[in-house]
Amino acid sequence: MKALAKILGLVVFGLLLIIVALGFVLTHFFDPNDYKDEIQRLAREKAGVELTIDGDIGWSLFPWLGLELHDTTVASARTPDQPLADLRMLGLSVRVMPLLRREIQMSDITVDGLDLTLRRDAEGRGNWEGIGEPLPADSPQAAAEPAPVQAPREPEQPAGNDRPMRLDIDSLTVRDARVSYEDARTGNQYSAEGIELMTGAIRENTPIPVKLSAFFGSNKPVMRARAELTGTLRFDNALRRYLFDNLKLAGEASGEPLNGETLNFTAQGALMADLAAQVAEWNGMKFTANQLRGLGELKLRDLQGEPKLAGTLSIAQFNAREFLQNLGQPLPAMADEAALGKVELVGRLAGTADSLALEELKLQIDDTILTGRVALADLETGRIQASLKGDRIVLDRYLPPPSAEDAAEAQARAERNRVATAATTGSATSPLPEEPTANAWSSEDILPVQALRGLDGNVSLNLDQLSYRKLPLEALTLKAKADGGLLTLETLRANLFGGRLETTGTLNTRPALPLLDINERMTGVPVERLLTAFDQKPVVHGILDLTADLQTRGNSQQAWVDNLDGRIDFVIDNGVLVDANLEQQLCQAIATLNRKTLTTEPRGRDTPFRTLRGSLVFNDGVATNPDLRASIPGLTVNGRGDLDLRTLGMDYRVGIVIEGDQGAMPDPACQVNERYVGLEWPLRCRGPLELGARACRLDKDGLGKIAAKLAGDKLTEKIEEELGDKVSPELKDALKGLFDR
Repeated sequence: MKALAKILGLVVFGLLLIIVALGFVLTHFFDPNDYKDEIQRLAREKAGVELTIDGDIGWSLFPWLGLELHDTTVASARTPDQPLADLRMLGLSVRVMPLLRREIQMSDITVDGLDLTLRRDAEGRGNWEGIGEPLPADSPQAAAEPAPVQAPREPEQPAGNDRPMRLDIDSLTVRDARVSYEDARTGNQYSAEGIELMTGAIRENTPIPVKLSAFFGSNKPVMRARAELTGTLRFDNALRRYLFDNLKLAGEASGEPLNGETLNFTAQGALMADLAAQVAEWNGMKFTANQLRGLGELKLRDLQGEPKLAGTLSIAQFNAREFLQNLGQPLPAMADEAALGKVELVGRLAGTADSLALEELKLQIDDTILTGRVALADLETGRIQASLKGDRIVLDRYLPPPSAEDAAEAQARAERNRVATAATTGSATSPLPEEPTANAWSSEDILPVQALRGLDGNVSLNLDQLSYRKLPLEALTLKAKADGGLLTLETLRANLFGGRLETTGTLNTRPALPLLDINERMTGVPVERLLTAFDQKPVVHGILDLTADLQTRGNSQQAWVDNLDGRIDFVIDNGVLVDANLEQQLCQAIATLNRKTLTTEPRGRDTPFRTLRGSLVFNDGVATNPDLRASIPGLTVNGRGDLDLRTLGMDYRVGIVIEGDQGAMPDPACQVNERYVGLEWPLRCRGPLELGARACRLDKDGLGKIAAKLAGDKLTEKIEEELGDKVSPELKDALKGLFDR
């Protein structure tokens, strides 16, 4: 037995010597560079790869199976003139004996100067297509090769004999690599350059230090970025579980979207993927973007089915105005320079492959707190869904500040008020104010039409109070939707100054000129507070009920007013015409007919009324009011005329009817007798709209007709008294008609 063992030992030793000798002979007397053409032919025919090896091929056989390539180019055999990859040097080696045990033990892997260029042509074909596929059998190269002998198929081994491949690599180093992508159809170009990758020993269930850095770029838009990633990788192939711990990402970006500014960003946390459980997580997530700071958790489940996202997100308070300024996206000037100075957000994330939502949201914007849900219901179309509740928003803070044009308008308004004051202090027989002729509205565009045409979604908003142009809209409910440029206000309901406001409408930005349609109902609103909110001096007080159905088109104040059509019906109860004493106007008219002069001061400056009602029919910015009616104690006022909103002017003819001698007149010169009851005493109201009833004067022509009528009535009475039945009825009617004219 000893002799047998000795013989076997000698045999094994001899075999080893033979293997070593063969390895020595192969590596020293067999040069793979002599077979470059054969290697390139096999790569082309068997793998569809056009391989060009300009440098030397180095190799070793035992105990390390090693390979080293220099100056190598790879392309698809279908597009050999479009290189896919250029490689300056690739070096790797594998221990031979562990391969027999299904173990991969490798020394350092080094990749130097890799340039991977991916291109897609105008027909959508990529230069990587065909790699890994043998040439077709009918190709000239394949036809020249003898058909391979079909080896007998080995029986499949039971699954229990399979063992996962074990990986053991001393390190992986990638230096000066570049990856680029170009698409001829869109002209888009993306690149990652200066790629540097270094790892520690790569072994299963062992922490693997990783450091990766690169420079990134694109052309549409032009962007440049630098990023560095460090962390520790651990993996378990058997459990299909992978962990990237202590992740730290830092970098900066600049380019056209940032308009010369720079974005500095960081991210931290731990990434985990459990493919067996179909779960991926980002735990301990922290991130920054300039002064913005955030944290949260993310979890993806059902990775191979329909992935679903869940997580939390919290963004610490930051100055949104400064943040956007530092991103090259400055906000427009606002009335409050401190607006958007405090923004904070907390919520729960939920999403799918085509949607993303922020639920249980708590958003603070300055002094306003909003809660609810905001979602991108369709990531491809950008469809937005929002359902929010809030306390109080002062919208005036976020409106543009007063401009030079606003200052000019304020100055013009002050001048009109001066004219109004002068008109108020004048007598009832002073000249009528001139009707304005200049257009009172701005021609600057208001709506961002292109942005509105791209809107898609719906919004629901409930607020305790929204303040807009000094209008305190309380208990506000708003529902609106947008569909490719058609914006619909489904409902807007709110309490206003103790009254109620309800509005619906549409804004259609699809045509070249946007179309606007508004339906509004207002009940129980103090009209004087409404006018004050719009910086107008109140010319009337009272409780307003109003319904409106209006249409217009355009994209400026001037266009909206010039094209305004529709109808408004209004009633004002228990009101006052401010600085307009209609009783004094009537007294002046009666005194004129009585050929007397007023000797007392007016009893007041205002005219109270029980009801003022009418309708306005708009046509191209001019409103016709054919049915103005006012009920004043002892008087009825009828009116008809036009309101020209283009110039904010008016022209009315008003008649005051004495209902009966129900009270003493303010002056002895204008005492009412039975002849004056039932007559319509004429006034003419003309001038700036903001003068209201202060623009009214006695209509001298109309007053002359009344005088003639009264004279005719008196003459008729005299004839009746003197001649009685001696005068024919035809003559009486002729005389009466003459004086009426």
